[in-house]
Amino acid sequence: MITEPTTRPAEAAGSLLLGGDLKVNRIGYGSMGLTGPGIWGEPADPEGAVRVLRRAVELGVNFIDTADSYGPFTSELIIRKALHPYVDELVIATKAGLSRPGPNDWRPLGRPEYLRQQAELSLRHLGLERIDLFQLHRIDPAVPLEDQVGELALLQQEGKIRHIGLSEVTVEEVEQARAVAPIASIQNLYNLADRKYEEVLRYAEREGLAFIPWFPIAMGQLAQPGTRLASVQVAHEATPPQLALAWLLRHSPATLPIPGTTSVAHLEENVASALLQLSDEEYAAVTEAG
Repeated sequence: MITEPTTRPAEAAGSLLLGGDLKVNRIGYGSMGLTGPGIWGEPADPEGAVRVLRRAVELGVNFIDTADSYGPFTSELIIRKALHPYVDELVIATKAGLSRPGPNDWRPLGRPEYLRQQAELSLRHLGLERIDLFQLHRIDPAVPLEDQVGELALLQQEGKIRHIGLSEVTVEEVEQARAVAPIASIQNLYNLADRKYEEVLRYAEREGLAFIPWFPIAMGQLAQPGTRLASVQVAHEATPPQLALAWLLRHSPATLPIPGTTSVAHLEENVASALLQLSDEEYAAVTEAG
């Protein structure tokens, strides 16, 4: 049941070592929604966005994911406003590799000079001297992957980024990138209802890489009333989103889900899923319902 009193429930999810040296609690926060419609411009309630970020840290969330393309740069600037100077344990991950001509318009752009420019801008906007995790947001098919990852490796050698991550990639692409530079994480679409990247998740687990599922709260049949999972929800006094997140945490020790929200109440609900311990039977039932 989600009734255990704690002021930092995110810690109940356990932790993983990102890149082998950064300890992060296994439920993070995704900041894409801290923007306007179409992931463009300012959010409707900027001060509310600040409150959500500060509350996340109070709840023990120490991994916050963002990207240069969220806004663009709006999310990074709000993170700085809310949390700078950053506490030592906080890991802020950002990304580059998607250009934004307008709302809801996302175009891969992986030219080395562009990736470097965006990394420099993210350092400035976040108020950091080094980015702990810098992720290639998408592979640009017009640019050799070796050149894209190679530029991130140069930034790493210069001390501007600590670890390199990838997003929306196959196992083959991860291995190709790892031939150029060490890779710490993979961020792919993955949730209870969409397990297309199961092979990538298991690869990450075997290789000691963090697997960051974005859009983690997709619930399949959990969202349908009257299913046989009702008894699981009642037993844990849990909502369907909480079950979906608890399932991700149980499904693999490599997962680091990053649910996002602009509501403090929803944030608290999401993070409380870390307190939910599914039995083997309950885990199997939720798995089947996805």
